Amino acid sequence: MSKRDFYEVLGVSRGADADEIKKAYRKKAKELHPDRNADNPNAETQFKEANEAYEVLKDADKKAAYDRFGHAAFEGGMGGGGRPGAGGFHGQGDFASAFSDVFDDLFGDFMGRSRGAGGGRSRAARGSDLRYNLRVTLEDAYKGLQKTIQVPTSVPCGTCRGTGAEGGAEPQTCPTCSGMGKVRAQQGFFTVEQTCPTCNGLGQTIKNPCHTCHGEGRVEKDRALSVNIPAGVETGTRIRLAGEGEAGLRGGPAGDLYIFIEVKDHELFQRDGSHLYCRVPVSVASAALGGDIEVPTIDGGRSRVKVPEGSQSGRQMRLKGKGMPSLRGGGHGDMFIELAVETPVNLTARQKEILREFDKIEAENNPQTSSFFKSVKSFWDSMKG
Repeated sequence: MSKRDFYEVLGVSRGADADEIKKAYRKKAKELHPDRNADNPNAETQFKEANEAYEVLKDADKKAAYDRFGHAAFEGGMGGGGRPGAGGFHGQGDFASAFSDVFDDLFGDFMGRSRGAGGGRSRAARGSDLRYNLRVTLEDAYKGLQKTIQVPTSVPCGTCRGTGAEGGAEPQTCPTCSGMGKVRAQQGFFTVEQTCPTCNGLGQTIKNPCHTCHGEGRVEKDRALSVNIPAGVETGTRIRLAGEGEAGLRGGPAGDLYIFIEVKDHELFQRDGSHLYCRVPVSVASAALGGDIEVPTIDGGRSRVKVPEGSQSGRQMRLKGKGMPSLRGGGHGDMFIELAVETPVNLTARQKEILREFDKIEAENNPQTSSFFKSVKSFWDSMKG
């Protein structure tokens, strides 16, 4: 059976230009792909036919030969460069190459790639995101602060204005990959896609690299940044500064800077979310007799707390609203005072005498002690029995 005319296969006129041919092929490729036509037994044959037609008509030399000699141009070595699809499975390897273009057109914009000169893609790469660890005091976390930090990063080269080329000239589209940043090679039935060796995947080449940045379009430099640390931050809080990361390659957009907060331990206060805890030592006499004590607060102030008579170690009192502010609003947490009854040391002879006298009459006034030793006696008696 004679072959159909390649122009008829793709549905274009003989005067169609390269863009019209490419557009027509993409439409046919999507319509006829075997994976989308499982119920059409002729789809694979028609797909291969469209692929063979496109492989000829997309190439200017092959197209000229076909326009002059028709199918005969590729059947007797008449200058057509060999029959398309030769090698067994007609068109499958070439389809991988061509259909990749279809995929790129459909999803290229979604993936953030844009068209560059010459139909290729601009390879100006986005800069990397940076991380900066910042330690602050608990007082700073309570009040919030404005802090200037020094960030080692990459910034656009001032000599070439970020282009990477001497004098700020625009990079040129890579002649090897036509700006795609990748090349394809046929290996048997398969098409292998590799990074372009000429431009290393950038899609662009620079004839005269900038002497300052050596063609990268950016240079290393420490940058001073003013950072607003909001009140209420805690260890693990992350602050994002958009566009303050590493400069993009050859004029690409900058990355972001992420500041990770670590709040230092405090010598007086322990933090649990928005609440604060403060362990306060009190004398035996103060715990027994009760009274007022003065305690510090995180805002630098003082609060008076009433210690109830007969307080024991571990007893807590709450100061409402004296804790840390909430990072997302909603007021302050509370501060909890925990009593630590302190046993006196380095007693004088007189103090020891008073304590011994006190000890003789103390037992009847200590219900917990009395109860404990009664339980102990009962336990021993049961063991003897």
